[in-house]
Amino acid sequence: MDTKIKKSNKVLKGVVTSDKMDKTIVVLVTRFVEHKKYGKRIKKTKKYKVHDEKNSKKIGDIVEIEETKPISGDKHFKVIHATAGQV
Repeated sequence: MDTKIKKSNKVLKGVVTSDKMDKTIVVLVTRFVEHKKYGKRIKKTKKYKVHDEKNSKKIGDIVEIEETKPISGDKHFKVIHATAGQV
């Protein structure tokens, strides 16, 4: 029996911080983690370069991004949903 398990792609939500590149935006994703020893919640942020085919996303937009195969050297995500954010 030849069954393949499909790996689910990572989906993240963040805010567009830069749209100056062609077909690429930079998205800031914020998450909270609990400190192992002290239990305090700590804010962690990370920036991802994301493929935006139509150059339609602007700074401040809230977007959902999905992991894909590598598009370029440091682009591994694409936009799947976007809403206009507060600027």
